[in-house]
Amino acid sequence: MGQQFSELTEKQIRFISKQKLFFVGTATADSKVNISPKGMDSFKVLDNKTVLWLNVTGSGNETAAHVQSHHRLC
Repeated sequence: MGQQFSELTEKQIRFISKQKLFFVGTATADSKVNISPKGMDSFKVLDNKTVLWLNVTGSGNETAAHVQSHHRLC
């Protein structure tokens, strides 16, 4: 079962920094869920409560369309 954390630990940050691939799941109220693989060293941890990623265009870039429609990712 998944867990939620209020902030990232140093151990989690080290683990994240070693990853070559990650996935982003998005959806809007009236769409299907889209799970997109991401990579190319485009995910960064800025601090223990802030991360960012560069959303590089892909096949249709449905992730960007969902984010434009609903500005919150969970």
